[in-house]
Amino acid sequence: MTGQAPAHVVLVRPHHFRPNPLTAADNAFQHLLDAPAEEIAQRAAAEVTGLAEVLDAAGVGVTVVDDEGTATPDSVFPNNWLSTHADGTLALYPMYAVNRRTERRGDLVEHLREHFAVHRVLDYSGAEQEGRFLEGTGAMVLDHVARIAYACRSRRADPDLFRAACADLGYEPVLFDASDAAGVPVYHTNVLMSVGTEVALVGAEMIRDAGLRGQVLDSLRGSGREVVELAEDQVHGFLGNCLEVQGREGRLLVMSARAAGQLTPGQRRRIERSCRILAAPVPTIEAAGGSVRCMLAGIHLPPRQGEGATRRPGSSSHTRAPVAPAAA
Repeated sequence: MTGQAPAHVVLVRPHHFRPNPLTAADNAFQHLLDAPAEEIAQRAAAEVTGLAEVLDAAGVGVTVVDDEGTATPDSVFPNNWLSTHADGTLALYPMYAVNRRTERRGDLVEHLREHFAVHRVLDYSGAEQEGRFLEGTGAMVLDHVARIAYACRSRRADPDLFRAACADLGYEPVLFDASDAAGVPVYHTNVLMSVGTEVALVGAEMIRDAGLRGQVLDSLRGSGREVVELAEDQVHGFLGNCLEVQGREGRLLVMSARAAGQLTPGQRRRIERSCRILAAPVPTIEAAGGSVRCMLAGIHLPPRQGEGATRRPGSSSHTRAPVAPAAA
């Protein structure tokens, strides 16, 4: 059983990265880059490689998958179409933007089947045909221990689909609304909050309704978490977009260098009582509206018999998956 912090993650390294024009309408975290397309793509690929190396050096198992296609500008964010669970469940999710739907890769699913114990696959992607979307652990922040799922309502988190997925996966749903100071809804829950083993980060002030805000905070504290509240400008700087993982010497909270630079001394002390902060620069990828947590698909699946070494913290498991590139 994995617990809250996965010991293995999947990263997708894009070769034609660019901010996605089809997601800009509802992603207030996204902005254009003033550089040649080839330079942007090279920088993004290098940032994925750099993050993989930082994780590997800390003893986190890493699988890197290359995407050489040109039709999937957001493929660097695999956590939106894939989630995995300690009972052997692998779930596939429906994506809001049409050009994100081909990010789902059967070859990566088969790679996970080869190395981890997958007992069932839940495929919600057919909801795209009904205009309903639930973008994985972008739309949902999962407490794997207390079995609670948090989601802020948006185009990318259909409430009925969220509740149905929670019923299938065995999570209690906590649904709320969150928006920035201009009234723009938060597009993904995982830019607003992160739940670790002992500490949770949340931009609580962006949950404008006091009653809903209290419900979320009570739920987090009731599950035993110390809550670190984030200011709205810290959320816009991707401080909420972090993920706790298991490394060689203990738990790590992985975030971008930009996010880490916004921590107050008090916030840092509270986090570091539970886990070490691990940061990597990903400024090019952040222009697409997501940061380090969005880049990481945590693997909570149990290892296949004889595959334990690929999952054990501290093992040398920075590998490139032998899978084909996504379709162009």
